[in-house]
Amino acid sequence: MTLQELVNRAASLYSDRKAVWFDECNDKAPTFYTYATVVKLAMELTAFLQKHCDQQGKCEIGLYCYPGINLPSWILGILQVPAAYSPIDPDAPPMLSTYFMKKSNLQYILVENDKINKFRMSHVGCFNHNSSTVEHIGLTLFQMNSSNTDLNSQVDDVKSKYEPSKAMGNSHPGYTICPDQNKAKTWEGGYMGDGQKYSVAYILHTSGTTGIPKIVRVPHKCIVPNILHLKSIFEITPDDMLFLASPLTFDPSVVELFIALTSGASILVVPNTIKMMPVELSAALFHRHRVTVLQATPTLLRRFGAHIIKSAVLSANTSLRVLALGGEAFPVLNLLKSWKHKENKTSIFNLYGITEVSSWATCYKIPEEVFTADFRTDFPIPLGSPLLGTKVEVRDANGCSVLEGEGQVFIGGEERVCFLDDEITVPLGTMRETGDFVRVQNAKLFFLGRKDNQIKRHGKRFNIEYLQQAAEDLCEVEACAVTWYQQEKLILFVVPKDDLEERETLKELQKRLPSYAVPDELVPIKTLPLTSHGKVDISELNKIYQNHLNSRRRDSKLSGAEELWERLQYLWKSVLGLLGDSTGIPKDAIFLYSGGDSLKALRFCDEIEVLVGKAVPGLLEVILSRSIEEVHRHIVKNLFPHEDQLMNYGNVVKRKLSGNSEEEFHGKYVKLKSERGLEVASGLISFFALSRGNHFFSMNFTESFVQPNNTVQAGVELLQQPSFLHLVTPSVMKSHVQGYEMENRSLTVRNKANKADCCSVQQIHAECSHVTATELALGIRWKSNTRKCVDASPLVIIPSKEEISASVYVGSHSHAMQAIDLDLGEIKWEKNLGDRIESSACISKCGNFIVVGCYDGLVYVLQSSDGEIHWTFVTEDLVKSSAVVDPSSGLVYIGSHDQHVYSLDIYKKACIWKLHCEGGAVFSSPCLNSFPHHLYVATLGGLLLAVNPKAVW
Repeated sequence: MTLQELVNRAASLYSDRKAVWFDECNDKAPTFYTYATVVKLAMELTAFLQKHCDQQGKCEIGLYCYPGINLPSWILGILQVPAAYSPIDPDAPPMLSTYFMKKSNLQYILVENDKINKFRMSHVGCFNHNSSTVEHIGLTLFQMNSSNTDLNSQVDDVKSKYEPSKAMGNSHPGYTICPDQNKAKTWEGGYMGDGQKYSVAYILHTSGTTGIPKIVRVPHKCIVPNILHLKSIFEITPDDMLFLASPLTFDPSVVELFIALTSGASILVVPNTIKMMPVELSAALFHRHRVTVLQATPTLLRRFGAHIIKSAVLSANTSLRVLALGGEAFPVLNLLKSWKHKENKTSIFNLYGITEVSSWATCYKIPEEVFTADFRTDFPIPLGSPLLGTKVEVRDANGCSVLEGEGQVFIGGEERVCFLDDEITVPLGTMRETGDFVRVQNAKLFFLGRKDNQIKRHGKRFNIEYLQQAAEDLCEVEACAVTWYQQEKLILFVVPKDDLEERETLKELQKRLPSYAVPDELVPIKTLPLTSHGKVDISELNKIYQNHLNSRRRDSKLSGAEELWERLQYLWKSVLGLLGDSTGIPKDAIFLYSGGDSLKALRFCDEIEVLVGKAVPGLLEVILSRSIEEVHRHIVKNLFPHEDQLMNYGNVVKRKLSGNSEEEFHGKYVKLKSERGLEVASGLISFFALSRGNHFFSMNFTESFVQPNNTVQAGVELLQQPSFLHLVTPSVMKSHVQGYEMENRSLTVRNKANKADCCSVQQIHAECSHVTATELALGIRWKSNTRKCVDASPLVIIPSKEEISASVYVGSHSHAMQAIDLDLGEIKWEKNLGDRIESSACISKCGNFIVVGCYDGLVYVLQSSDGEIHWTFVTEDLVKSSAVVDPSSGLVYIGSHDQHVYSLDIYKKACIWKLHCEGGAVFSSPCLNSFPHHLYVATLGGLLLAVNPKAVW
């Protein structure tokens, strides 16, 4: 039995019933198609695809579209070819979409007609220019190029962004693969000798959060048992209305669509922008359309806010019969009880599963008695029983079954099997590793957390979800999330119910948690940011925290409502990436319809509150659903209540903002002079070095490094010495550049003959004015695979002698330090150190050595020519700090997590001095200043130290 057969069977029974509703949530009336219409349009698409697509072997077709009224017909039309459909998100990064299309070996893409230009621009060179339009259905068929060098290059770029990981194979317990898999290059459709040519229903990819995204091909035999069993559990009838909450690229969308369409029920579809507007969405779901079944992630549910959940979603008279939560850890019972009205009759389920065994594996119905007032609030929610055809096992680190205790979940079944990446056959009984850990107690599984959410802090290993569950149990917390920021700080983000007393909340957590699980900081936020799959977006939370840190250092003062209007427009353009657009913003412009999304709305809200210096109640909701004029008015009411009635929006004068990048700087000129010259060191190599933070460092051993008349003269905060990097060319190196001058907008380069070659900025601009945009386009010159994440910044060394090639030095988490030829991209040498490398390398004064810190607590001094170890210095903890070299003495300064900063003589192989920094690891890189001769060191304890290196010595 296939999905399309199940839908056609339902359509024959309920042809006149409404199959799909589409509501734009505006002044237009909702539209609908009956089952008869859906099937008719699907048959037209099927006939078109059978005519235009080569069906030799497999047939897999991409679908590039937004959800709309035609979506069920499009998917059904593809399935009936027969073919597998492969959803492609128009809002996904083009590089990721290209990787997915190439890795899936898609030959055909159906593109929604009004998305054709976006598709063409995002995927230039990926498709043949001949295309065919499907009449009356709103789609155009593109045929993909099978051999395109640009496309292959983009695929390699995606791979390089993720940590390389081995394909699932014999390295995973309980998993075996056919011996001929590595020989096969294409998937042939059958598994275990079944021989069914068109067994695959759809193709998705994993998110890539734990490595390279995996391609997942889902057979009908894998997903149909899911659909049938959940229909039975949820007791779906033709009278039900389901909501398409999940994006098409997230496999729960398949469950939502086909539970409805195989039952004679209706599916409600709304635009993606409406899903970000809690008020509009709740009105559509629970007032206009009376949705009865909702499947969502817990985070997506929380986005409604406590008020809407109580008054609409889980109210006494709600239309909702079934609420199925999955994809994330289930909310703590205490929080759920606070949402649910005592007379609410909604059945609530906990779903668990992984994309690699699409879609759900287990289901548990929360008993009604747990919501009674006298029931204990610490009742744990199990994962539930396996669904039809699904097998669930728990294994320890040795691969042995766990009947009582903790272990990792494995999921599979005789036919509940998907094909990952290039797999062509999968043995019966294959079990997939999930990365999720559970506790087995009395034959029930209780979720503990993700393997990749385990951290070690204060000497104790625990899962950060432990903190999240404890915080959710607090009465003042509506929703929360936890991040391990830069592997240094445990940050708790809280969406408060009302006013949040941060200190009191932290005190309450201290009572409930061991010390190692108490967060370093609590950050209140308006709402949790989501990924496209409705899960908490950890990377976005880290950005919010970084902005939170930056905001502490800002001092924003507004003179009144007019200045607020100007700055609001600037922030609007900044967040939406429209700073280059000189046109004004219409007063009726709505953020989401101007290119914004929920994540950008969060940033916009955060930037506004940083600007005004205080929280603005209700601001995020206004941003999501109202015009910029109403956003401004809302802020004015909170900030300048006396000006609200006087504000005339039509007479706001445009003016440049202080701090705007377009504003001219009129700083005083300062002269930077070296403290002393360097003695000539015969036989050593002169070089230029560019290191972390665009730090520019040159060393010339032919003459004194600094002549008395050599100065750098620059406008304050406008011109810095690294800005002259474009002068580092072979011709300049031949001249042994000694200094630079900038005066009266003229650039002077002094060569060793002390003759000046001058050219004005206007002349430079005139000479470059003929350069075309094509000539200025960026392109990849070469790539080097470091095999794991790179946190270190590259070090570029350009010798003054042209016969010696320039080099790039960089380390990675793979423990490898590489030296790469700057021009050719060839690896000169590679050296494996004792642990991962996050420290950025620096060059010694003589140019013969590279100095870099390592997680094994060592400072390595490597020969720059071949990578051989010259010396290692042992600290008492990991070294993430980047070293700096004193050009006058040649000493190396570097910090360590053992809370010390060290002065090292790499020539004598000795530690000259070490200084305890009075609490807090030294993660930052020391900064050396010539005059006064001070070394500046910052610690994670919040201290900034100014050290006289000679005084310590």
